[in-house]
Amino acid sequence: MSEDGRAGPAVDAFVAHRNLLFTVAYEMLGSAADAEDVLQETWLRWADADLAAVRDQRAYLVRITTRQSLNRLRTVGRRRESYVGSWLPEPLLTAPDVADDVELAESVSMAMLLVLETLAPTERAVFVLREVFDLGYDEIAEAVDKSAAAVRQIAHRARTHVAARRPRGTVSAAETRRALDAFRRAVETGDVQGLLDVLAPDAVFLGDGGGIKQAVLRPVVGADKVARLLAGTEARAAAMSLRPAQVNGYPALVLRFDGEIDTVVALRIDDGLVSALYAVRNPEKLSHMRRETTLSR
Repeated sequence: MSEDGRAGPAVDAFVAHRNLLFTVAYEMLGSAADAEDVLQETWLRWADADLAAVRDQRAYLVRITTRQSLNRLRTVGRRRESYVGSWLPEPLLTAPDVADDVELAESVSMAMLLVLETLAPTERAVFVLREVFDLGYDEIAEAVDKSAAAVRQIAHRARTHVAARRPRGTVSAAETRRALDAFRRAVETGDVQGLLDVLAPDAVFLGDGGGIKQAVLRPVVGADKVARLLAGTEARAAAMSLRPAQVNGYPALVLRFDGEIDTVVALRIDDGLVSALYAVRNPEKLSHMRRETTLSR
């Protein structure tokens, strides 16, 4: 791209905003692979734009990315209907600074991305652009081809929908670490009682093997059932390692067998107890666990 002299300013602007654009696309799609494809499509349209006529490069790029994400979201929505088992977002190994931005970390958490999955495509776009990236209603209206008045109504409806389903409250880093450490020890030793002590009574376990790796096809609900499911991994402990990692802005666990990443387990913690576990085993979703992904807003 940079060999084209005319492309120089376009490349510079795109690179400057790339992390922001990836974050927008990822929050819209829950898939790093799809977000990367959207960025490719965004670049092609940006490279053809008349830069002299663009007043606000950031807003223009976000608008292109949003429109491409909406197109992709409608396509993958149909694909996910035939997905084998539970579909979970693609986990990202994130840098520590993502966790420092509490609002950004919550917005890319597994729990929140699954809440966003319950929104209609346009509602999701409006919510993400307004609540996460703080764009003005007029700016969002241009991105989603709606009137500003319509966007206000959509934003209110989306906020109400998300508020009823989002995690119940902010959990301190210390509280998260305590729950994660207790959970890890119990899994490593196959300690059913230890798991029962750290799991919420209504804990839910979701597994995503994508039809490639073995995983539970339906949610496992209830502390007792989840504890007994997890305790079974202890039998393979000799070849297993379970290590903490920063995933989607929150502490999580990475399960390796013979040194290879097998499963990424993200946790949702409410009131000091593990209320949800998201276990991603689909190997097609684990490539972004090999290097840190930089997110920004």
